Amino acid sequence: MAVQRMDNVLIVVDDLDAVVAFFVELGLTLEGRQPIEGRWAERVIGVDDVRQEVAMLRTPDGHGRIELAMFHTPKAISAEPKDAPVNTLGIRRIMFAVDDIEDVVARLRAHGAQLVGELAQYEDSYRLCYVRGPEGIIVGLAEQLS
Repeated sequence: MAVQRMDNVLIVVDDLDAVVAFFVELGLTLEGRQPIEGRWAERVIGVDDVRQEVAMLRTPDGHGRIELAMFHTPKAISAEPKDAPVNTLGIRRIMFAVDDIEDVVARLRAHGAQLVGELAQYEDSYRLCYVRGPEGIIVGLAEQLS
């Protein structure tokens, strides 16, 4: 087998503090935060004179991670509209299973999150919604009912 596991998903952000706070409120744990620079980093990501700060967050089950990167130099480039709709090409959302979807939505609203559509129920199985958090990041939430 070539793949052992999915290690992490990278999200490039402008306001690292706000996005870290959003994901910590969601229930992820900040594992660490540090500057990344130097020739080795430039060689790996293919960007010269790179200086960035990276934060790594872990999901409660310990199996998933989100890596957040804020680029000091060169500055990040915006490739799409700030609040791109869900049907825009590329990675659109990250989905999380939650215990109490209404509580999670209320806590994330305190960090500026807004519902993309509405909280809806799929048959007798799930309650689901998408929320748009800091920097337009879309997070899907799913509460299993049965």
